[in-house]
Amino acid sequence: MKTVYLSEISGLQFGALLKRPSVNNEKTMQAVIPIVNDVKKNGIKAALKYSAKFEGIPVQGFRITGNEIQKAEKRISAGLKKSIKTAYKNIYAFHKKQKPARYSVETMKGIVCSREFRPIESVGLYIPGGTAPLFSTLLMLAIPAKIAGCKRIAVCSPAQVGKIADALLYAAFICGIEEIYAIGGAQAIALMAYGDKSFSPVNKIFGPGNQYVTAAKILVSSDPDGCAIDMPAGPSEVLIIADRFADPEYIAADRSEEHTSELQSLAYL
Repeated sequence: MKTVYLSEISGLQFGALLKRPSVNNEKTMQAVIPIVNDVKKNGIKAALKYSAKFEGIPVQGFRITGNEIQKAEKRISAGLKKSIKTAYKNIYAFHKKQKPARYSVETMKGIVCSREFRPIESVGLYIPGGTAPLFSTLLMLAIPAKIAGCKRIAVCSPAQVGKIADALLYAAFICGIEEIYAIGGAQAIALMAYGDKSFSPVNKIFGPGNQYVTAAKILVSSDPDGCAIDMPAGPSEVLIIADRFADPEYIAADRSEEHTSELQSLAYL
């Protein structure tokens, strides 16, 4: 965590701190369009080609097996397991209340109006990985999908040093997720959207990512052959105002969990 004291910075430095990040959307799209089109045409073969190129390592057997998940559980500490279980319990309790119920009303004699809620049958969850695998993101996406009753939940996350982080696999395990793939980036989004003979496409993709992931989500959601997405998420813009009595570590932890619950409500049609 970087600490900045207002009394020690100049006006120019203060302006730089408040400056919004920018992305060259045209350049990003130019890089992503060929990837998405290639995966759309050639499926898993193309997706793994780009994973090998961008992650620097060939991905052999990119679907994570149950045996690998069990090994991951043994490698993480008891303290981390407890924290993940606590988070699971809290997130589940919150989103359980969010589940809507069907209802019907006889507005006039013989005329009945009703409202139905049905889960999306197949959803794809993109979980950022790399240097900071966000197992919290997996919990906040997978738990609502489970509560909603989604029949298929496929998780894609980029591998780091050839594998997905143990904590992320453990979070998937306690959520009851069995379909996990070590693949990230625009190629993962395209694969979930279009699929191939051995990978069925999903109906909707959820989850944040970098500018390339976001660009891929925009492309597949605007393609008649693609699929729906939650939304094209931008950079987080959060301000926490705290005085000298606040605990900096607590503030930093609170900031890191500023996930919106709006995403999760989209697990329903």
